Amino acid sequence: MEEDPSNGGNSSSNLETSKADKAVWLMKCPVVVAKSWKSYHTSSPDSTPLAKVVLSLDPLQSDDPSALKFTMEMSRTETGNVPKSYSLNMFKDFVPMGVFSETPQGRVAMEGKVEHKFDMKPHEENIEEYSKLCRERTNKSMIKNRQIQVINNDCGVNMRPMPGMLGLISSGSKDKKKIQPVKQSDVKRTRRDRGELEDIMFKLFERQPNWALKQLVQETDQPAQFLKEILNELCVYNKRGTNQGTYELKPEYKKTAEDTGAD
Repeated sequence: MEEDPSNGGNSSSNLETSKADKAVWLMKCPVVVAKSWKSYHTSSPDSTPLAKVVLSLDPLQSDDPSALKFTMEMSRTETGNVPKSYSLNMFKDFVPMGVFSETPQGRVAMEGKVEHKFDMKPHEENIEEYSKLCRERTNKSMIKNRQIQVINNDCGVNMRPMPGMLGLISSGSKDKKKIQPVKQSDVKRTRRDRGELEDIMFKLFERQPNWALKQLVQETDQPAQFLKEILNELCVYNKRGTNQGTYELKPEYKKTAEDTGAD
């Protein structure tokens, strides 16, 4: 058979069909049973049977399929609460299905077609035991694994942030300084006309004789450097005394300011 290039080089000859007509059973089993079988297969990879199926038949109703009763007896269980006896409820109507397998090399084979489909549930005599197991499983799922541990030594290596946790730590005082609003002095200001600014300065010094640079910047809303140029021409900077760190008008401008105020 020629390979179909559009199928990626695969063809029907890659499917092993020698067991296509083999009758197989499909069974839905509880999770605890599946886990028990899986762990048993891992620990004991021999061919020991996992369970046995018992078929009960009424001789007087041999022609009635509903008279057939299937039960399964587990040969080994992992925990004491896992029931060992189960009822197999057979479905009469189901969609035709096949069973396929695939090897690690990618070889696909058909293992058979589903002849009977069963729903596996604990036998009536084991219902109470199985209900207890389900409650235990539910209670375990509700247990929180997280625990709170009190650290006695709250300083030293135990309090150091682990790698990758720096982004989760809240900012300290140093970080708060970095995110403070922009200072008023750093805001870009527009220069006034020089003559207009000098008139404003004289009026401010009429209000009070001494001003700090920061105060004048706030009052005039002018750049600090531009304001210093005006102050160096009009004022004297007090480096000591009770008015240390402030500006006051030079004597010649004080007289002018006083005359202006008198007028």
